[in-house]
Amino acid sequence: MKIIKCMLERSVIDLKLTELFENVPDIEIKSLMADSRKKRPDAIFFCVKGMMFDGHKFIDQAIDNGAKVIIYSDPISHMRDDITYIRVKDVVQAFNKVADAFYGYPSHKLLMFGVTGTNGKSSISCMIRDILNEFQPTGYIGTISIEYGNVKLPPLLTTPNIDDLHGILRDMIDAGMKACSLEASSIGIEQGRVDSIDFDVAMFTNLTHDHLDYHGTMANYFNAKKKLFDHLKEDAIAVTNVDDPYGLKIVEDCPCKVVTYGIDHDADYRATNIQLLKDRTKFTLKVSNMEYEVETNLVAKFNVYNLLAVIASLNMKGLPISDMLPHLRKLSQIEGRMQRISDGQPFNILIDFAHTPDGIEKVCQYAAAITPKGKRIIAITGSAGKRDVIKRPIFGKILDKYCDMIILTEDDPRDEDPHQIAEEIASGIEKTNYVMILDRFTAIREAIELADVNDTIIILGKGDEKFIYREFGRVPYEGDDTIAHEVLKRYYFAKEEK
Repeated sequence: MKIIKCMLERSVIDLKLTELFENVPDIEIKSLMADSRKKRPDAIFFCVKGMMFDGHKFIDQAIDNGAKVIIYSDPISHMRDDITYIRVKDVVQAFNKVADAFYGYPSHKLLMFGVTGTNGKSSISCMIRDILNEFQPTGYIGTISIEYGNVKLPPLLTTPNIDDLHGILRDMIDAGMKACSLEASSIGIEQGRVDSIDFDVAMFTNLTHDHLDYHGTMANYFNAKKKLFDHLKEDAIAVTNVDDPYGLKIVEDCPCKVVTYGIDHDADYRATNIQLLKDRTKFTLKVSNMEYEVETNLVAKFNVYNLLAVIASLNMKGLPISDMLPHLRKLSQIEGRMQRISDGQPFNILIDFAHTPDGIEKVCQYAAAITPKGKRIIAITGSAGKRDVIKRPIFGKILDKYCDMIILTEDDPRDEDPHQIAEEIASGIEKTNYVMILDRFTAIREAIELADVNDTIIILGKGDEKFIYREFGRVPYEGDDTIAHEVLKRYYFAKEEK
C-alpha cells in the first residue's frame, strides 16, 4: 500500500456562488474555509462556533487568506465592499449543505456505512473495509487512518471536519471507490460533521463511560449518539447491539428498518457456542432459521460482537453470509486493537487502544481467559491528561480486579503531571502490587523482563499511535508495538542467548 505522509492536494473545484445560494453575485468559488489561518483561494469562509473559538472573530484573517464570501449568523460590525456576506440561521447547517454540493454529493454516490459507540468503531469499520474490498473497492475513514485503493493517509479527527470529510469522499470516488466505512464519534455527531452524509447503514456498538469531559453527563453522551439514528433516511438500515442497555433505546425514534445483533438476548443475528482461543475464535451464527459455523482469526468476546455487527450490516446490503465466511478466517490485524506480539517469546503480549473503563475491562477479561491458572497478568497503562479525570480511579479498580502486577506510565499527559495522573489511577488499586515508571519505553521493557512462561502482558491506551501529546504539543513516539519488538530483540532474546 502506498503510504502518503500528508493530505493529497485535491484538484481545484470551480463552482459559481449562484449554484449554492439565491440572490447572490455570480462569483466563482474554488475552495471552502473554516480555519481562518489556512490560505484558500477564492473561498467561502464559514463562521463556525467551536469549543474554544468563534469564527466570527476571525473574519478579517479569513479574508486576508483568500475568503471572498462570508457565511455568518451573528451581527457583524464592519463589512467590506469587495466581500460578499450571507447571513444564515445556522452556519453549520449551511456548511454541510454547501460542502455536499461543492464536492458533488459524494456520500450519495457511495455505499456509506457509519459506526458509532464507545468501543469497537475502528475494528468494525476496518473489518467492513477489508471484507467488502473483496467484492468492491471500499474506503475507510477513522481513528487509525484514511484508506482507499493504494492510498493510506494519517488520520485527522476520528470523524473529520465537514470540508475535509466531503473532500475525502470525493477523492475516494475519483479513485474508483464504491463504498466507505466511517467512524462517527459522539463529538463529530454533536458538532454536525455528518449531518449531510447519506448513510445507508448505521451501526451502534455500545455506550459506556467516555468523553464526559465534553458531554457532561451520560444522558448527553447518549443523545449525541442517538442523533445519528434519528436522522437516517427511511430506506437506510440501523444495526444495533441488543445486549447493550442502550441498544434498543438508541433506535426508538429511528425512521428506518432496525436490525439487532447479540449474544445474550434473542437477536436477528446471534452468536452461540462461542469458543475463545488464544489465536482464533469459533461460534455458531444464527440468522432466522439458518445456522452458520464461523471461525475467525480475531480473538476475545468483544470481537464476536464486532463481527456480528459487520456480518449483519453487509448481509443486509446483499452480501451472502456464505460468501463472507472464508474471509473471516484471515482478517487483517487491526493496528493497535488486540494486536498480538508474537516474536517467539514464551508469554503473551497484547496491545490495545483501550482507554475507557469498559474497554480496559474487556481486554482484562480476555487476558484472564487465556492465562493459565497460577500465571500472571501484567498490565501497563496510564490515562490521558486534560481528559475525563473521573475514570482514572475506575481504571485502577478494574486492573486491581484482574491483574497480578500493574505498571503505571504516561499516556498523552499534555500539561498535566504524569505522576499525579498515575497517583489518581493508583487510588483505585487496593490489593495488587503496582509501580510507577513514567517513561513508557522503560515501562514496557520492565514488563517484558518481569514476564515468565505463559504470563500475559497487556499494554493499554495508545494502541497504534506513533505520537504522544505532551506539554507543548504532539511529539513523535515509537509506538507500543515497535517498542515491544525492540525490547524482545535487544533485551529478552539477547539475554536468553547468553
